[in-house]
Amino acid sequence: MATYTLISSNVLSSTAGSVTFSAIPSSYTDLEVRFSGRTNDTSWAAYCWVTLNGATTNFSETALVGNGSTASSNRDSASSSWYQVRINGNNSTASTYGNASIYIPSYTASQNKPVSITSTNEGNSSTAGQIVMTATAALWSNTAAVTSITLDATTGGTLWMSGSSFYLYGISNA
Repeated sequence: MATYTLISSNVLSSTAGSVTFSAIPSSYTDLEVRFSGRTNDTSWAAYCWVTLNGATTNFSETALVGNGSTASSNRDSASSSWYQVRINGNNSTASTYGNASIYIPSYTASQNKPVSITSTNEGNSSTAGQIVMTATAALWSNTAAVTSITLDATTGGTLWMSGSSFYLYGISNA
């Protein structure tokens, strides 16, 4: 049975452009980041950009996206980050936060890193299309062990809002 151990947490008491988990120990088999976030982006569904080890190359992803009225898919290869992580923007219902999970198996193995990402913004809206859920198959084409994870909200000056919470778990015997 898998055992989850909280490695680090960060609940924002003020705005921040990004959140980074660094100095990740190599003593687990897998990693999972879970977070509940909201940005000051003027839309109702904003994006979060995810990078590993400060890298700016070799990220690819295929995302399935549903919004309550339509479904679509997106594909990006050779990107500088993963970005199909949807969370709440400041135009969504007040005091609601989008949620995401980023699962990284075998994060210390000398192989490319496959990653699964799920996310949804929480709009509490009856308007079709204003709630977005994504399921993303991602890959970092790099054989280095994952030692840091950055969740960035800063495109166009966007910031994580106070109250956003971020948790990094190490998973043993997964």
